[in-house]
Amino acid sequence: MPHLTSGSLFPTAVGDTHVIPTVRHLEHHTTQNVGWLRAAVLGANDGILSTASLVLGVAAAHGTPQAILIAGAAGLVAGAMSMAAGEYVSVHSQADAEKADLRREGAEIASDAAGETRELAAIYVGRGLDADLAKKVADQLTAHDALGAHARDELGLSDELRARPIQAALASATSFAAGASLPVLVARFAPPSNLIAAVSLTSLLSLAVLGALAAQVGGARVAVGALRVTFWGALAMAVTAGVGALFGTSV
Repeated sequence: MPHLTSGSLFPTAVGDTHVIPTVRHLEHHTTQNVGWLRAAVLGANDGILSTASLVLGVAAAHGTPQAILIAGAAGLVAGAMSMAAGEYVSVHSQADAEKADLRREGAEIASDAAGETRELAAIYVGRGLDADLAKKVADQLTAHDALGAHARDELGLSDELRARPIQAALASATSFAAGASLPVLVARFAPPSNLIAAVSLTSLLSLAVLGALAAQVGGARVAVGALRVTFWGALAMAVTAGVGALFGTSV
């Protein structure tokens, strides 16, 4: 039997006497979008919501147009940096945990290869294979890429879903800035007398569209996703505007 190695967590299929070419069947699954979708949707949603709320709070407190724009711009920059830093730290912690698990699993394979192969076979039996077939599968996958087999089938790790801290940080910062730019631009060009209404309506409409797109890409119900984001967005902006009006009046 040929002994092959692979850097991927998904090894090439191996027969008893020859290599069977792996056939890639291109399919689209929603789980492939989990990483970037989470970062992008959260970033854009937070960008619109937090910056619009900040602009509305300052406007409700009777702030000058210049003060409103400064608050919006400061919120955009601070929010983007905060999202990038938070996402990087969070996802990097996940990546560190994955690497630690792989190192531990590699050490266990090195110290007790037979026992780890039996453990792998037991996993396949639990998934419905008979004992003989499970043993053959475990033996062949172990011969091909033992760590990759354990990473995928025991630890639940894969190349497609592994943690990518830098990618997540950039996606969060970029999407936050893109979302936050909307209320800032509206505040810049809207007439002062209609600024609160203009920022509120455009932000809520954008949140609804964002929620619908996220639900569609994630395979969920579009209407529910749009309503959920819009409801919480309206609540957050109303509370912030109320606080701004209260303090503006008291001052």
